[in-house]
Amino acid sequence: MAEYRRGAHTVHDIKYHFVWVTKYRYKILRGEIAERARDIIRQICMAREITILKGYVSKDHVHLFVSAPPSLSPARIMQYVKGRSSKMLQQEFPSLRKRYWGQHIWARGYFCASSGTVTDEVIKAYIEQQTVPPEDDFKVSDEARA
Repeated sequence: MAEYRRGAHTVHDIKYHFVWVTKYRYKILRGEIAERARDIIRQICMAREITILKGYVSKDHVHLFVSAPPSLSPARIMQYVKGRSSKMLQQEFPSLRKRYWGQHIWARGYFCASSGTVTDEVIKAYIEQQTVPPEDDFKVSDEARA
């Protein structure tokens, strides 16, 4: 069974796989910069109650598999992680400031896929098992109509 996280009024299991790249795909994430990037991303996630399940820092991109609270959208998570890490890395490494004079070390976009322990087929089967005829994809039960 899944390890569900609990909030004040929620029980959830929301997982995202993110991948983002350095601007111009420059291979800058090496040695001390890569290790510092990893540490900064850990700090940002910890501050926002985002649990890192797995991560990987490559020379020109980062993979991050996280469990996040429902109050944070994927876009907001990436805004926090990419924005803060870019700012901090440039403050700590003058060579990055020189290379990325436009203030951004990450490319604009990112990849995001949701992940979970329940497949689409299981959810559809569960919904179909409710006392609703399967003629329509989204019905109101007879009990709710009364």
